[in-house]
Amino acid sequence: MLELVQDVAARVITPRFRALDASDISEKKPGDLVTVADREAEVEITAALLAAYPDAVVLGEEAYAEDHAVMERYAAADHAFTVDPVDGTKNFVHGSPDHAVMVAELHHGEVVRSWIWQPQHEAAYVAERGAGAWHNGVRLSRPSPGPDPAAWRAATSRRGWVGRELPGLDGMAPMTLTWVCCGIDYPHLVAGDTDVLLYSGALPWDHAPGTLLLEEAGGRAAVADGRAYDPTRPHRATGGGPLVCAADEETYRRVGEALGTGALDAPR
Repeated sequence: MLELVQDVAARVITPRFRALDASDISEKKPGDLVTVADREAEVEITAALLAAYPDAVVLGEEAYAEDHAVMERYAAADHAFTVDPVDGTKNFVHGSPDHAVMVAELHHGEVVRSWIWQPQHEAAYVAERGAGAWHNGVRLSRPSPGPDPAAWRAATSRRGWVGRELPGLDGMAPMTLTWVCCGIDYPHLVAGDTDVLLYSGALPWDHAPGTLLLEEAGGRAAVADGRAYDPTRPHRATGGGPLVCAADEETYRRVGEALGTGALDAPR
């Protein structure tokens, strides 16, 4: 699978990096960019997956944009894949190397394998449930950030939370913005470049690969109220709170408790 993703990226995505024409870029909805690289890469990866696994359901980001019904077929499937052909499309369009190609495999609604390829960083992340996570062939293990929140760092996809502090976690620095690409965010979390990621929304193609990588490296990904993250459904922050991705179980628990106060959503 990694070889497939790398091959498609080399032929379809990387030649267009910093070489897109205006006609190569469009909007699925205002502000939601898609490029010819996204569309062509997804078609190739999806075709290869279905050739190898004809009974599987493939949920691609661009296919979903064209036909929302694929989400229900994916959620009900015994065997399924998610495909994000260019995660971080805005970064890609604006010439940032912080973009990735991501694929996840699910059996009966559980993510069992995932692949993240960052072509400009030449970084490959592979995870298999119960067997571990790797970066360019090196086994990953996420160290604990320690018990003192003053040493923790948190990033969020919710721009309204940037610069805010998590209530009840004294000394913890205000939250920064994520790298605006889940295929970059999760590897940074596993590497120790941040200790917490907070997402107000979580679409399967964005989060199925990274949550498995994080968990196999020793971290925890779950809704703030303790409910498990469901990779077969789009998560939207509700009364249960955002998706919390943390370096370890204790960090997750304390952040979840802090978010349970509701103070973060109170007017400033």
